[in-house]
Amino acid sequence: MNVKNALLSVYDKTGIAQFAGALVALGYTIYASGGTATVLKKASIPVVDVADLVGGGAILGHRVVTLSREVHAALLARPIPEDLAELDRLGIPFIDLVCVDLYPLSQEIDRPGSTLESVIDMTDIGGPTLLRSAAKGRRIVVSSRALRGEVLDWLQEGQPKETKFRRYLAGQAEALVASYALESAKYLSEGGVGGIVGQRVQLCEYGENAWQEGAALYSDGSSDPLGLLRFTAVAGRPPSYNNLAEILFRQLQTMTHIAAGFDLNFGTVPFIAIGTKHGNACGAAAVADSREALRRMLAGDHRAIFGGLVMVNFDIDEEVAELLLRQGVTSGKRLLDAICAPSFTSGAIQLLERRGAKCRLLVNPALASLSKGSLDKTPIIRAVRGGWLQQPNYTFVWDLNDPELEAIGRLTPAQAHDTILAWAICATSNSNTITLVRDGQLLGNGVGQQDRVSCCELAIKRAVDAGHKVKGAVAASDSFFPFEDGPEVLAHAGVTVILATSGSVRDQQVRDVCEAEGVNLVRLPDRRARSFFGH
Repeated sequence: MNVKNALLSVYDKTGIAQFAGALVALGYTIYASGGTATVLKKASIPVVDVADLVGGGAILGHRVVTLSREVHAALLARPIPEDLAELDRLGIPFIDLVCVDLYPLSQEIDRPGSTLESVIDMTDIGGPTLLRSAAKGRRIVVSSRALRGEVLDWLQEGQPKETKFRRYLAGQAEALVASYALESAKYLSEGGVGGIVGQRVQLCEYGENAWQEGAALYSDGSSDPLGLLRFTAVAGRPPSYNNLAEILFRQLQTMTHIAAGFDLNFGTVPFIAIGTKHGNACGAAAVADSREALRRMLAGDHRAIFGGLVMVNFDIDEEVAELLLRQGVTSGKRLLDAICAPSFTSGAIQLLERRGAKCRLLVNPALASLSKGSLDKTPIIRAVRGGWLQQPNYTFVWDLNDPELEAIGRLTPAQAHDTILAWAICATSNSNTITLVRDGQLLGNGVGQQDRVSCCELAIKRAVDAGHKVKGAVAASDSFFPFEDGPEVLAHAGVTVILATSGSVRDQQVRDVCEAEGVNLVRLPDRRARSFFGH
């Protein structure tokens, strides 16, 4: 057991020679599969081809090498005299460390032009089997490039907390294999199999309520620049379960839909500021000046924004921080629970920090470069008793030039901008929803009502209560109006444009009311443009 052996077999050869060299310096004998062995030999690193271990050598064009009893005996043997004696009698070394990565199966599945045959050819069998044997044998199992440095540091430090670290490595290996097998199962079953594998990246103090202990945040390893791991906390306590749910799903949906709508329709993304409470926008603005966007957002509903969350697509400096704290506040400072931005200056961080670190400041530079390509395309999964629901994400973007668009009258450029802003907010608020916007500013958001006319009444009430005049506003509905009463309420309040879908048996009556009231009606078919969200 004084001799240490490592088995290396990697698809991506990046950095493998350096890793092997470091292992040799630590006293390891290196065994490697064909392609990896070739790379190591070129780097003048002493290596034994693993084919030399197996009876009869590699077969089937070198596709079956490590799938042998000799290799797996070397990984599954226990470090006890009986097993070691048997390995010695058979001439099999005890493998202490395994470094393996897998064929890029998911890349092949996603590749345009891939076929069943090409996917099967890119399905790794030997790699996952090596990882599972190494994990079961509690070897030092290195299942990703990211782990190599961590393992080398641990070896050089004398292997502290060895049992715990080996268990951690085994868990990482098993997770990789599970995820890999799941991708294959999803593909081969043509969607008949579903599931998710993730890494816990944060423990929350509790869930939605204080008595729901054990809540946590998991990552699926996505490279999405707007993914949860790309939001870095620069001040405040770790985000709570509710913070994360609101920021990483609800706010991002609204922010990216606004950006996508403006990019698609106008070719540019304005400065955007969103304030949310319980997932729904209570203030929002999209205009050409960042300070003005913030002022209009904060003026949307000054009561609801208290204790709310803010997301912007521009940097926050001391001037912006002062606006966040004092705009419209008669005494003291506005209390906010979390703020997300591309960056914060150090002075802004000092101003925004709350006693008890209760204001979380999160940074993601990708917020500054949003476009129509920023929408989240990952499926939405929702737990239900006995399983889960799964559906495609919300990726529809309203196009004012859509050939199926039905319109009464022509929109002015300002109305067109307001219409897209109203649609994006409405589409990402709890349905049923009516959203009122004017001059690039959210006036009132009537969300979550059981009937559409109540949504209209609530949106108007919230706008009036916040001190806004509804006259000249644009209204967006997340679906069609089943009766004429909703448009009548909006028109009598002064709304001049209504965006909705068509599909009601009373579509013509709704159109007639809008024409009679002088309201511009803009509609797309409900089968395409309905925006039910957050049920």
